[in-house]
Amino acid sequence: MNASDPAAGPLSEPVDLTNCDREPIHLISAIQPNGFLVAVSTDWLISRVSANAPDFVGGTVDALLGASLKDVFGLEAVHTLRNRLAILRGADAVERAFGVPLREDGVRFDLAIHMSGGEIVIEAEPSEPETELNPSAMVQSMLARLKPLTDLGDLLKEAARQVRALTGHHRVMIYRFHPDGSGEVVAERVRAGLEPFLGLRYPASDIPKQARALMERNVVRVAADVKATPTLIVPQLGPEGEPLDLSMSTLRAHSPIHIEYLKNMGVGATLTISLLRGGRLWGLIACHHTTARPVSYERRTAAELFAQVLSLMIETREREAVSAYEQRTRQVHDGLMAAIVESGSTAESLAGMAESLSEIVPCDGMVVRIGTDLVLTGFTPTRDELVPLLRFLDQSAASKVLSLEALGRAFPPARDYADRAAGMLAIPVSRTPRDYLIFFRREVTQSITWAGDPAKPAEVGPNGVRLTPRKSFEAWQEIIRGHGAPWTEPELRAADALRVTILEVVLRLTGVADQERERAAQRQDLLIAELNHRVRNILGLIRGLITQSRGGATDVESFAATIGGRVQALARAHDQITLSNWGPRALSDLIVTEAAAYLQAGETRVQIDGPPVKLHPEAFATLALVLHEMVTNAAKYGALCDQSGLVSIHWSLVDGDLVLQWRETGGPPVQAPTRRGFGTTIIERSVPHDLGGEARIDYALHGLKARFVVPARFVELGVVVPPAAPTPDVAVPAFRLSGSVLLVEDSMIIAMDAEEMLAALGAETVRTAGDVAEALRLIEAEIPTFAFLDVNLGRELSFPIADRLRQAGVPYVFATGYGEEIQLPPEHQGRIVIKKPYTAETIAAGAARTNGSGG
Repeated sequence: MNASDPAAGPLSEPVDLTNCDREPIHLISAIQPNGFLVAVSTDWLISRVSANAPDFVGGTVDALLGASLKDVFGLEAVHTLRNRLAILRGADAVERAFGVPLREDGVRFDLAIHMSGGEIVIEAEPSEPETELNPSAMVQSMLARLKPLTDLGDLLKEAARQVRALTGHHRVMIYRFHPDGSGEVVAERVRAGLEPFLGLRYPASDIPKQARALMERNVVRVAADVKATPTLIVPQLGPEGEPLDLSMSTLRAHSPIHIEYLKNMGVGATLTISLLRGGRLWGLIACHHTTARPVSYERRTAAELFAQVLSLMIETREREAVSAYEQRTRQVHDGLMAAIVESGSTAESLAGMAESLSEIVPCDGMVVRIGTDLVLTGFTPTRDELVPLLRFLDQSAASKVLSLEALGRAFPPARDYADRAAGMLAIPVSRTPRDYLIFFRREVTQSITWAGDPAKPAEVGPNGVRLTPRKSFEAWQEIIRGHGAPWTEPELRAADALRVTILEVVLRLTGVADQERERAAQRQDLLIAELNHRVRNILGLIRGLITQSRGGATDVESFAATIGGRVQALARAHDQITLSNWGPRALSDLIVTEAAAYLQAGETRVQIDGPPVKLHPEAFATLALVLHEMVTNAAKYGALCDQSGLVSIHWSLVDGDLVLQWRETGGPPVQAPTRRGFGTTIIERSVPHDLGGEARIDYALHGLKARFVVPARFVELGVVVPPAAPTPDVAVPAFRLSGSVLLVEDSMIIAMDAEEMLAALGAETVRTAGDVAEALRLIEAEIPTFAFLDVNLGRELSFPIADRLRQAGVPYVFATGYGEEIQLPPEHQGRIVIKKPYTAETIAAGAARTNGSGG
């Protein structure tokens, strides 16, 4: 193969192994002389012939070109070819016919027919003389000897013996490809006296890329006589200047470089059959003979059939081995998953499972990086060496497992610690490539025995510089360093399964699993809209409360007390909704709590009647939203907007369903809304949509009516308890504060209001802090006599302050907008928690309870 133009200087083009990869071996325009080729157009006129065709069918090349095929072959032969052509399927299909007489002389030929471009290519070889050979019976017998063999090595060894018996070659090798493209002789059957090649490796460059691609399409290649002179195809180029594509040819001549390679090996004839797995080359059956060795097309077809079944057997044996490995790892994997779920996916917890992890991915050392945590186990790079390696991983390992047999080749700094970490397998365990499980394998010094020096020598010849085949095939050893044991396909699959499992667990533990987010998306949108609506409603109601309360106030203090009481009523209604998450809640409590925010103490303008019913949490939350809107609308526009109207709420159970009737009387004339806002949508659609119930609104002129039906599955009978009356104003306890009080509150306005309340309760000084650091500084400057701590201080919690106060023996009270259900750390369990918004009454009550309990 030429590496440069003959006219160019010997070093004008770089010479490397890719020169062989660019040789157009499928366009060689010549065939082997043990048969002949005829190409015809779709109307069966001969367009090309091999130069030796007249030796088989008579005439001359010129006479054959342009002739009708039926005038060259007999009608029976043409009829056979037409039938075979009719059943061709696929671009690479080849049909065959055996023992077909082409002419009246009765000489029989084995035929192959396929399409190449727009031409029909027919190849013919003399049939094997009549023998007792029955190829199909022989293949069946060959396969019967393979079926009992479960070990892959034994299977391949017996397969080599069977193929040698079928073809008669002096040497039959089964050659397996490695991931790097090199091949190794893994089974061999050789005639006595010949040097064995078993165990020898052949470099990837011995079989160029385009040759491998052809072997996947055309699985049988034969060279009946290496020394034979190829016969050219006439004409060499078609009407449009294109050579005949011989990719699927059975007689295609071999590359001169390959012929030279075979001669250097002392080979006189070859037969090569591809072994495929999943359509890709797994290996080859390579048959060598020291002299010319024609093998009939029929016998080659039998060998091809045997190889196809052998390929399936190889795949089955490998799958069985992989299945056994995967079954073992699956058991470990399941136990590991349960342990991760229980202990969490922190670096420490994963590192503690190193022994189990190494059963899934065998290794010599492991590194776990979760967030800023880094844990090393076994043989690994040092922490300092890991810093640049992790940066390399952040650029290289995105969302898949990264495996490197020779880490130093991809990341040169790793060569310095190849004795500890020559091979690496990195598993990303977060959505962004920042958290990893990294497995390392120590250096394994490999001694590879090549069939001769794998380096290709370059020499200058009459056609310029070219790479030449090796002339020596004596065993040549190479020592490979800087490599770890390669990661196998089953290990890589197990690693990827581990990645998926840990990623799922991480997502589950952090609450961002895709499935959960998808299910919650619609509810989240509704909640956001509801939050926005409720905030606007609350702000509007507070403004209305201030306006309505202003007329009856005699001084600033009474005005503030009235407003404070009504805002506190709104807070109690909000608490009632959140408390529904604890279990079934009484419907009567819900109604009274919602109504209490709009009524003066002692008013009975909301009349309720019905059996003791409890609602399950989902229905309670939904109905709370609906009743909130109903009461709000009644207070704004309906029966509760003046001093004369009444609201009657009656409920009953009908076949287990809750039927709730709402009726307003005595209020202003009712007008149906002209615009359907979000509040109206909640009233009309929440119960049907969320609960599968019913909702009907009647905007009657003399008073609004509504009917809601909640399905029985959300309803249960409760204990008969009288409905709770609106909470009366709480008298300020006799307890008084004294000394210096510490107030921790991150809202300045709330803090200012609380300072006044604390001073009114007797505090001599009130020192205020908005964060943990400031509070601790104030404590160190002066130990307070009492403290009020807002639990949530924006981005931090006040528990470190409570720890310091507890150490100093200072009584303290927690305050929160989350209600009493907030989870306190064990060391602060039992402490008093008051709810926002602050009032003098709740502050005094909390302080009194704390001091009374000895807190």
